[in-house]
Amino acid sequence: MKIVIAPDSFKDSLSAQGVAEAIALGLAQVWPQATLVKCPMADGGEGTVESILDACEGELRRTRVRGPLGAAVEAAWGWLPHNHTAIIEMAEASGLQLVPPGQRDACISSTFGTGELIRAALDAGAQRVILAIGGSATNDGGAGAMQALGVKLLDAQGQSLVPGGLALAQLARLDLSELDPRLAQVRFDIAADVNNPLCGPHGASAIFGPQKGASPAQVQQLDQALGHFAELCAQALGKDVRDEPGSGAAGGLGFAAKAFLGARFQAGVEVVAELVGLADAVKGADLVITGEGRFDAQTLRGKTPFGVARIAKQHGVPVIVIAGTLGEGYQALYENGIDAAFAVTSGPMTLEQACAEAPRLLRERATDIARVWRMATPA
Repeated sequence: MKIVIAPDSFKDSLSAQGVAEAIALGLAQVWPQATLVKCPMADGGEGTVESILDACEGELRRTRVRGPLGAAVEAAWGWLPHNHTAIIEMAEASGLQLVPPGQRDACISSTFGTGELIRAALDAGAQRVILAIGGSATNDGGAGAMQALGVKLLDAQGQSLVPGGLALAQLARLDLSELDPRLAQVRFDIAADVNNPLCGPHGASAIFGPQKGASPAQVQQLDQALGHFAELCAQALGKDVRDEPGSGAAGGLGFAAKAFLGARFQAGVEVVAELVGLADAVKGADLVITGEGRFDAQTLRGKTPFGVARIAKQHGVPVIVIAGTLGEGYQALYENGIDAAFAVTSGPMTLEQACAEAPRLLRERATDIARVWRMATPA
């Protein structure tokens, strides 16, 4: 019996590695002789660096950078020395979790610190940089990150713009003469779980601006400012990527990564799956178990269970989900590679209780699943 355990983290509770270990303990109670292959996963958001490093035995590094509102933060990033690959979670430098709810301001928050992390990766000798761009506090089109890498954004008086997306409305010209030349020698991959364009009703400002502190009026102003930025970038770079899928990810960091760095957009779960070797692990497996904190119709947008199921189905392996909760519309996943789904809780329980008791709940649910599977499987 070979079982691949490939969950995402359970937010505010367990890392993906912790979830995988708890599930493995539960399965082992029924199948002590089974081969249990743990592949902690992520989809480009929180936990991506941790999952990759757990699977690939990489190094965790820390760099002091400028946070989304300018205060210094210590940001962690991953390094895989065997293939000179850096894994950067932009949320570590420019994430929403770094800003208290009452201080969130999409108009002035900046991705400058993410650019500083890219520069640290270049200093380490990176040949490939994976940008996991979920969880941003920013709406600056990636302008701050590009400034950290040498791009000058100047107003009509030749002065550098202040940080933030709203200031882009004052942009008169770009000066690329000091853009770090090492960038041209590096492969950039964007790992994300959204495919929004930069502007418009489905763009970065309209869809994600409000959760970052933007009022309805500011959403319109930010959208116009990003459109202006995109227009001047197209003139300076000779290409326009504002309408490409993923350009609106992370408040438009996806746009800048594509436009200035030539980055390729991939679903975050696909990038992680490649690095942890999920496809090879699934070959010859009898079962795959995946999971996430909340499993619902949104999972279809490229979150971990959906991505894991796609790979498993290529090899004809059934997939079971264990989730913190089963949300509205989760049944839609049954038509997309998921064979069954279970919530960890067995009765009324507060979120705080469920988070605190997650290891036990995961073990118990995994044991229950194994017992049913054993009963249904011919000896």
